[in-house]
Amino acid sequence: MNPELDFEKRYRLVREVIETIVLTVLMFLIIRLAVQNFQIQGHSMEPSFHDQELVLVDKWTYLFHAPARGDVIVFVAPPQPDQDYIKRVVGLPGDVVTVQGTQVYINGKLLQEPYVKPYNQGNQYSSFTNRVIPPNDYFVFGDNRNGSSDSRDWGCLPRANIIGRVGLVYWPFGQDNTGLIPNYSSTYTSIPVPPKTNSTDICPISPNERLFTGSALHSSPASSSNMENALVLLMPGLFVFVSGNPLRWKQGKSDNDEVPTQEAASSVGSRVEQKQSDD
Repeated sequence: MNPELDFEKRYRLVREVIETIVLTVLMFLIIRLAVQNFQIQGHSMEPSFHDQELVLVDKWTYLFHAPARGDVIVFVAPPQPDQDYIKRVVGLPGDVVTVQGTQVYINGKLLQEPYVKPYNQGNQYSSFTNRVIPPNDYFVFGDNRNGSSDSRDWGCLPRANIIGRVGLVYWPFGQDNTGLIPNYSSTYTSIPVPPKTNSTDICPISPNERLFTGSALHSSPASSSNMENALVLLMPGLFVFVSGNPLRWKQGKSDNDEVPTQEAASSVGSRVEQKQSDD
C-alpha cells in the first residue's frame, strides 16, 4: 500500500466530514434565524387556528416589506412586554378605524371578514369612531372577537414589536387548516386608501378597560406535548429540522365570557410560566 495515497484518502475523508458539519451548522443557523416554531394553546384565533396546533413563523419576510392587511403575526405584546401575542393585521399605518358593535370599518368601508368566528351578540366591544393609526403602527384583532385582547383594548401595535408572520400549520396532520395559511388579500381589495384627516384621535383604548388577557405566547424549554424538535416538510423533497424552544400560546378569557374585574384579574392570569423539560 502506498502511504502517500492512503494519507491522501484519509485527508479527503476528514475534509469532507468537516465541510459537511460546517455546512449543516450554517444551514441550521440560517433556518433558525428565519423561522420559529410555536405551539397554540387556546381559542382566541378560532376558527383559523385550533388549540394545540404547531405552527411556523416566518421571521424573514418583514425585513423586505411591510406587513399586509390579513397577515397573521406574532409580536411582543404592548400591554405585557414579557409575552408574545398572535393576532391578525386589520389596519395599516394611516388607516382610519371605526368599530360599531360587531362591525369594523376601515377608511369608511365595512370590512368583510370570512375568517372571523361568529360573534356572541351579547358580548360586544365598546364602539369608537375615526381613530387614526399612526405611522409604523398596526391595528390587530383576534379572529375570535369575543375572546381576544387586541388593539380594541390596548391600542395600536408598533412595527418594532412584530416578530414575524405565521406561514404554516404543520401539526397535527389532517386538520381542516393544516398547511399554508390562506391568503385573504382579495378580501381587502375594496378598502379605499386612507383619507386625509386632521383627527387627533390615535389608536383607542377601550373605555371600560377590559382585562382580557389575550392570546399569550411565551418562550419555554419544552412544549406541553414534549415536541421540542419538529421535522417539517416545507416543500416536496425538502425536509427542514427546526429545533428548540417552541413558544406557547395561552388563551386568556374568563370561563363565562364576562369581563373580569380588577380583583379577578389575578385569577385569570395572562402569564405563561416557563416549564422545565421532562428529560
